[in-house]
Amino acid sequence: MDASRPRADVAQEGVGSYVQACLWAAREVAPRLGRLGSLRKDRALAAMGQALLHAEGEILAANGRDMALGRQRGLDAARLERLHLDGSRIAAMVEGLEAVAACADPVGEQIEGMVRPNGLRIAKVRVPLGVVAVIYESRPNVTVDAAAIAFKAGSAVVLRGGSEARHTNRALAEALRQGLGAAGVPPEAVQLIDRGGREAVLEILTARGLVDLAIPRGGADLIRFVAEHALVPVIETGVGNCHVYVDDAADLAKAEAIVLNAKCQRWSVCNAIETLLVHEGVAGEFLPRIGRSLARAGVALHACPTALGHLAACGGDVAAATEADWATEYLGPTLAVRVVRDLGAALEHIARYGTRHSESIVTEDRTAARRFLQEVDAAAVYHNASTRFTDGGEFGFGVEIGISTQRMHARGPLGLSELTTYKYIVEGDGQVRAG
Repeated sequence: MDASRPRADVAQEGVGSYVQACLWAAREVAPRLGRLGSLRKDRALAAMGQALLHAEGEILAANGRDMALGRQRGLDAARLERLHLDGSRIAAMVEGLEAVAACADPVGEQIEGMVRPNGLRIAKVRVPLGVVAVIYESRPNVTVDAAAIAFKAGSAVVLRGGSEARHTNRALAEALRQGLGAAGVPPEAVQLIDRGGREAVLEILTARGLVDLAIPRGGADLIRFVAEHALVPVIETGVGNCHVYVDDAADLAKAEAIVLNAKCQRWSVCNAIETLLVHEGVAGEFLPRIGRSLARAGVALHACPTALGHLAACGGDVAAATEADWATEYLGPTLAVRVVRDLGAALEHIARYGTRHSESIVTEDRTAARRFLQEVDAAAVYHNASTRFTDGGEFGFGVEIGISTQRMHARGPLGLSELTTYKYIVEGDGQVRAG
């Protein structure tokens, strides 16, 4: 797809025409969004929140339809949990809009400034990306989060949610557009593409000149598909095969609380842990203790042979781990458990199986902690804290658009600043370059 094609060419029939019309609408409105002042954007975000509350009945009805269809299709419990909406989750979406409005507007921020010896004044200033496409699966909250953060960062957003949430996403997007219109902002700032299957996704990913950035949010298969087919820039997000390593110098009470929180607070999210690594020096004491707590929480354990021996009397669902378990993002009530000989073995395991998302060490040995924090290659690395803190809200960014696991300029929670680019503004007084 080429942005230089005349608008008349869009009149062709089919999925390509539908997607291209949405992308053109986003592209045409993007410059106007980039010029909106902070006050107008914040008022629009408030209006979007009010529109969600006003449309709560319609949104919940649409979600009920999607939930019923999901059960008919055999969606597992984890996917249904991610799909489900209720009044409290809609209220959380509104709170997210308020949090974004409360954040400083990054557009126009001067990142750096300098005066050259010849008198040129050079400023590096944040500017909007333009059009951001977000391709995601069954979490309807992404519809609101992505629209809010892209809008506050001065960009139009193109949303492509999973088919299992089609009715919910449609109701949410319509409410958001009504809120924008009520605030005097072009509703075209939010585009929902909700038909066309993989063909529509490919149209988005190949829309050079129309889409400035694509962000996939979902499982490994979705992210791989986007990375392999995109002709537009992509930031990969989401896959979280995260670990907690309990060192032989750990405070075991802290370790138990951290493991339970990191696994059980909400296990369908990417910053929940999927593997517990335990130093052999404390395995005999810690594993029976944590095993009983995890059993009470309904977590099944897939354990290495050494860990199996320590967990045998815990009374829960315990089975032998396979090689596949170490690389699995369960997104559900299952945890892989492995006993390692020392910190070095834990680091080797994480390097081999981790997805560069979030990793944690529990230890009172500061030398061990320092080595872990320095050597682990991940977007967020923790000492004596739960991996569940890898989140834009918890980091003080407002609502995030995803967690980047790449080594690009945007790594970890993608907040408002990460959804901008920059330009150099150069001011002179008649200077010309010699030579």
